[in-house]
Amino acid sequence: MKQFRNKQNNTVNLSPPSLLALGFLSFIILGTFLLKLPFANHGDLSWFNALFTATSAVTITGLSVVNVGETYTVFGKVIIMMLIQCGGLGFMTFAILAALSLSPKIGLKQQVMAQDTIGQTSLSKVSFTIKGVLLYSLFFEAIGTVILTIAWMEDYDFAKAFFYAAFYSVSAFNNGGFSLFPNSLMSFHDKYFITFTISMLYIIGGIGFVVLMDIKRAKSWKKLSANSKLIISTIAGLNLVAFILLWAIEANNPLTLAPMSMGDQALNAWFHATVPRSSGFNSLELSNMSDASTLVTMILMFIGGGSLSTAGGIKVGTFIIVVLSVITFLRRSEELRIFNHSVAKATSFKALAVVSITAILIFMGLFSLLLLEPNHHFLDLLFEAVSAACTVGLSRGITGELQPASLFILMLLMFAGRLGPLTLAYLIATPKKSRIKHPQTDIQIG
Repeated sequence: MKQFRNKQNNTVNLSPPSLLALGFLSFIILGTFLLKLPFANHGDLSWFNALFTATSAVTITGLSVVNVGETYTVFGKVIIMMLIQCGGLGFMTFAILAALSLSPKIGLKQQVMAQDTIGQTSLSKVSFTIKGVLLYSLFFEAIGTVILTIAWMEDYDFAKAFFYAAFYSVSAFNNGGFSLFPNSLMSFHDKYFITFTISMLYIIGGIGFVVLMDIKRAKSWKKLSANSKLIISTIAGLNLVAFILLWAIEANNPLTLAPMSMGDQALNAWFHATVPRSSGFNSLELSNMSDASTLVTMILMFIGGGSLSTAGGIKVGTFIIVVLSVITFLRRSEELRIFNHSVAKATSFKALAVVSITAILIFMGLFSLLLLEPNHHFLDLLFEAVSAACTVGLSRGITGELQPASLFILMLLMFAGRLGPLTLAYLIATPKKSRIKHPQTDIQIG
């Protein structure tokens, strides 16, 4: 009887990092098999390339070793679109929803994980947040599909225009970066309607669902939470600074912006100022951009988008907390204040941990690529490593030239980059407190 009772009262004991890793692996394996089906490709797709595409899609990176538009059939493209959607919404949201619905009693660790991952302090709000994620995704993707269908009907029939629109809406909103055209969006560098719509989709997708729901609730700047104000302000500032920098740097570059009109220059500078924070599209040839612009692009890729968004990177909140922590230290202030609110020191430690782990991941990936690819330029390999680890998908054109071992390194970077923040959130959310106190000591810094 006692054994029966214990079985009835079982809690979810599978650790969230394990659940998340297994979930993503399952999607990747399933996607690989589906993409390898005879009616999913045109017959010249290897198992390795199918695996790479599936990994890139599930981790919403966008790197590809094959021409997606020519290699895959309509069925294959639909599979890629579904993988992007599942990866973009985040398997963690589905995992939390399953845990909440399947088990009336979930463990304390799982409760803390759910709260920390979703960004809510109350467990009762978690399922509400997940529903919001799904509704917001479908809403914005539907709007994007309608607008892009109208835009593309100038060049294609309704069926083709609708399919392109649906694919790009899903890919853009989820910051997937997959394109059905071999040159990404370079053919549409002067198509204002298309380029601007796609840019708005990945910007909205990269803001973060918690912030979007807060905007809907508050309906005014004053009523927004300090977190939402900080995220929106930082994203706006980053976009503006990057826009000015890239326009100024590339305006005289004959291979990028110089031959364009003033309007086209502004549009493409805006696009490339916003796209590196995880989208993966490009309207200019990245290998033709100057080294200074490439550095700016890599910094933007490293920063990424908002928390609980479809974007990758260290996240905007992490970046601004680290910056403000440095400013607070230099000012010799005792507390970090944001919009008349104090930020706990633990938050600064979390931000520092995320930055450090991501930097270490990029370093390890770059080191491996340098050993495996001695004939490629350092900058190209660094760009590729940052793009993979931060799940962006931009490339300077060398992805298809890399050997299988290097591509495997990129897959590991994509997987770790997508897993990392959520896994770290779980580790941080369940601290192990020691009753033993040790005497303090002074360590020289700087």
